[in-house]
Amino acid sequence: MKRALRYIKNSLKNVDIPLLLVTTAMIIFGLIMVFSSSSVTSVLSYKKTPYYFFEKQILVVIVGLFVSLIIVNFPTKNYGVLSKLGMILMIVLLISLKTYGTVTNSARSWFKILGFSIQPSEFAKTFIILYLACTYSKIKKFKSVSDVFLPMIPCIIIFFLVALEPDLGTASIIAIICMFIFFSLPLSNNKNIKILRIATVIAAIGGVFFLNFNSDILTSAQASRFNFKNPCSRYLEETGYQVCNGYIAIHNGGIFGVGLGASTQKFLYLPAAHTDFIFPIIVEELGLIGGTCVLIAYIIILFRILVIARNATNLRNSIIAFGTFAYILSHIVINLGGLLALIPLTGVPLPLLSYGGSFMLNIMILIALTQRVNIETKRKRETEY
Repeated sequence: MKRALRYIKNSLKNVDIPLLLVTTAMIIFGLIMVFSSSSVTSVLSYKKTPYYFFEKQILVVIVGLFVSLIIVNFPTKNYGVLSKLGMILMIVLLISLKTYGTVTNSARSWFKILGFSIQPSEFAKTFIILYLACTYSKIKKFKSVSDVFLPMIPCIIIFFLVALEPDLGTASIIAIICMFIFFSLPLSNNKNIKILRIATVIAAIGGVFFLNFNSDILTSAQASRFNFKNPCSRYLEETGYQVCNGYIAIHNGGIFGVGLGASTQKFLYLPAAHTDFIFPIIVEELGLIGGTCVLIAYIIILFRILVIARNATNLRNSIIAFGTFAYILSHIVINLGGLLALIPLTGVPLPLLSYGGSFMLNIMILIALTQRVNIETKRKRETEY
């Protein structure tokens, strides 16, 4: 027992304390809200106890804690081979989904193993970040387009495999992560690289408009998500029904909320109350004050990760932290933007709060990796003085 406590104490030395405290608080708060928002669904829809999703989420958090303790003690320089093997594994698993995957919400994105749903595309995001970090860090100077583009090829393959599940939300986040990393690279003023940067932005914007106006290439469920404006006028449609009931939950909450556990919209009015639409439940029960506190917590987390990225002593560690920043920010923006009908609803969960085993474990891994970056930065500075 003493040895375990000593190991934990040594592991926490040199971590970013504000990031650790706020992340821990958000995980605990997320567990409380998962129980509150899922208790009705557990009984009425799944015929389980009210604690069904809550217990599964706690188990994932415990596993995540053990994995995190290992990660913060594992040097980032050793991820080179592991990241490449991980990318190969992710491509194989994503291809295997076509045969062995289970369909949920019109997407074949999960493997069912021992009662748990495992989503390979979630872990693909982490391996993409590690792979790009380790690969780009070996390039001394980015002089040509091939230096930038060739490492992206496996990421592009994963992007299309995820998009074909079809899971446009996850595919979009993979694209955003790659773009963030691309624009964070210390590129030269080479004319071709400048053209590549401009072309990347144009391609991203063009892709959105192409999907918006060419719905023939999308499934009916996907195409309906691009019709996201005025959700309450489309109440009988799935996306309109969900977003409109999210509005009702936020309206019910007012400034102070109706009280923890007292939500009415979780009584099957919001089909994804414990996953994609957990934020409206938070606002309904804890009011705009509770919702504002959540947003402030996210700002603190993102700011601390950005500070760690900027202070990193090498490109590999900087990309790991920047990739984590992009991952969390894109999830927040896409989730909140979708439930407020500002962008299409894509089924993207909210970091540290939404129910989801693969998602929670993956985000804990990424935050642990960022903490490892901070540890290495502090240790290097200590040796310099």
